[in-house]
Amino acid sequence: MTHENIIQQIKNHDGKEPQENPFDLLHNELRQALSLYWEVATQMLDQSGITVLPPETDCFSLEKNFFSAIFLYSYFRMGIPASRRILYAAANQCLRGMVTGCDNILDNEYKKTLDTDLPEQATRFRSILDIMISDRVLFAILHKGYLNGDLTFDQIQAASFASLRALVKSGAQEASEECGAGMILPPEEILNKVHPYKTGILFQSPWALPDVIDSPHLKDTASVKDALFNIGMGCQILDDMVDVVMDLRMNRHNYVVSLIHHGKDQKERTALGAIHRAGDTVEEEKDILLAFPHARKIAAGTALTFLRNGTQALFAQEHDFMVDISIAMITQRIGADNLLFGV
Repeated sequence: MTHENIIQQIKNHDGKEPQENPFDLLHNELRQALSLYWEVATQMLDQSGITVLPPETDCFSLEKNFFSAIFLYSYFRMGIPASRRILYAAANQCLRGMVTGCDNILDNEYKKTLDTDLPEQATRFRSILDIMISDRVLFAILHKGYLNGDLTFDQIQAASFASLRALVKSGAQEASEECGAGMILPPEEILNKVHPYKTGILFQSPWALPDVIDSPHLKDTASVKDALFNIGMGCQILDDMVDVVMDLRMNRHNYVVSLIHHGKDQKERTALGAIHRAGDTVEEEKDILLAFPHARKIAAGTALTFLRNGTQALFAQEHDFMVDISIAMITQRIGADNLLFGV
């Protein structure tokens, strides 16, 4: 589903004039927030020997920033004013840069946050730079709010501390798996003790700043946080579905692996054991789960239940057409869309 498809579906369902369509409004705010992140990062690296390249044409699209758009909608749903929403969305891009940079290093890959003229092969340093720049851009954005009279110094300090705590909760789970997860936990333990910290709570981290800065003026935010938690849980299960081989190789907790290992399908358990024994000789294929139809169906059903519960709770009744659009976008973004049939 392309950016144009998303916009067209939104317009087809909403039927309002652009200035009244909240998704047109929020997309414009998202562009402002991402532009702010890019501009501050560019200023910081000026005369450093590293040049920030101009953003590509689709850099600010909903397709590439769909999770950011979901977080932005959660602010809209709770009545946070536009100026604050833009500030929080820019801050979220900083958190995204830190998390992505850390994941890149831990997973030995490179997903781009900020494009520079550094060599494409310098993936580790590019990730380190993304982390360092994002941390400093976050402070600069908060400081700008202070200079504009929107934030107090105490709020800046509290927001800085809160943003770190929000990320560290998830990071602690990642750290526990860095040397191997050890035994394969039962599926319910994965859902109750691992994935809530790995991704469920991480999807609530965009509320770390609003909780500190806007909490006296907000109504009960528990419902949107619970919605984001469920979306995060669904996303992690989808990740598990496409990362079976990599997680086996790196001895990480994986819900699908757990379903197979503790399941009653002997054929699937035998096939999993063969993949595990083969180690690095097995090619990483996101479609490998097609060879495990029983576990695939359970995992797909669980993921879709979390995603549907989360999106239905997040979107207001007049925007419930976004439920199916969001699920389609998320599954496609993660690369699990071809694994959800028959559910």
